[in-house]
Amino acid sequence: MTPSDDRLHGAEASPLGRPVAYRDTYAPELLFPIERQLKRTELGLRADALPFVGEDLWNAWELSWLDPRGKPVVAVGRFRVPASTPRLVESKSLKLYLNAFNQQKFADVAAVRETIEKDLSEAAGGRVVVEIEPLLLRPQRIEGYPEGVCLDALDIDIDTYQPTPDFLSAAGDGEVVETLYSHLLKSNCLVTGQPDWGMVVVRYRGPAIDREGLLRYIVSFREHNEFHEQCVERVFCDVLARCRPAELSVWARYTRRGGLDINPFRATHPALRADERMEVRQ
Repeated sequence: MTPSDDRLHGAEASPLGRPVAYRDTYAPELLFPIERQLKRTELGLRADALPFVGEDLWNAWELSWLDPRGKPVVAVGRFRVPASTPRLVESKSLKLYLNAFNQQKFADVAAVRETIEKDLSEAAGGRVVVEIEPLLLRPQRIEGYPEGVCLDALDIDIDTYQPTPDFLSAAGDGEVVETLYSHLLKSNCLVTGQPDWGMVVVRYRGPAIDREGLLRYIVSFREHNEFHEQCVERVFCDVLARCRPAELSVWARYTRRGGLDINPFRATHPALRADERMEVRQ
């Protein structure tokens, strides 16, 4: 079974920016898939020749359902959506979908995991891996920070708030390996216009990237309307094209909204991985 055609359009076709009635029993039809290629075409990317590998890491911090005796179970979920899947899932629709579990009875944690994994895989068009940890079994966790250089203290003027790849450059014949990051990434949801705040981490091997230019570029997303996954792919493609690193990974850690945070990761090589120490926060 695949999502119906009327759920596979771009964001402009989505009803999700409108007021909705929240459901509290299982409703997989609430998931709203969006074709990734609609935005990838803007970047000159072909579905069969992507310049990156990676995944979208979703953390669901407010996941709950009823056990067979009607007792609530509260858990944290983690969903791994491969970047190679043809569709992403709009975040508000996922929030509404997960909220619909609140008064639904399930036999056990495994049944919940299998249900979510089936529905998300169908929506994305490829296998989505789901992990669920009941809070009863899970200690409190805090967010970590990357081992690298934070750009935010750079003393520079900024007056551009739409993505400007011309700010990016790299110079020198030598090769460096470094991690640069900033907490100043802010864009707006393409559907609702709500602000999305995040930390973006750029790891690379190659000519030294101009740090002031990179920070200006990151801040230039401030008035830009695009989904989390699409913003990260834009950053990846622009840095790759303008700075020509031999290896590159870009990871954004977005603050959660409605109990969900999305953390897209894109890299030039499968061996490059997101920093697992930073994947946990509560």
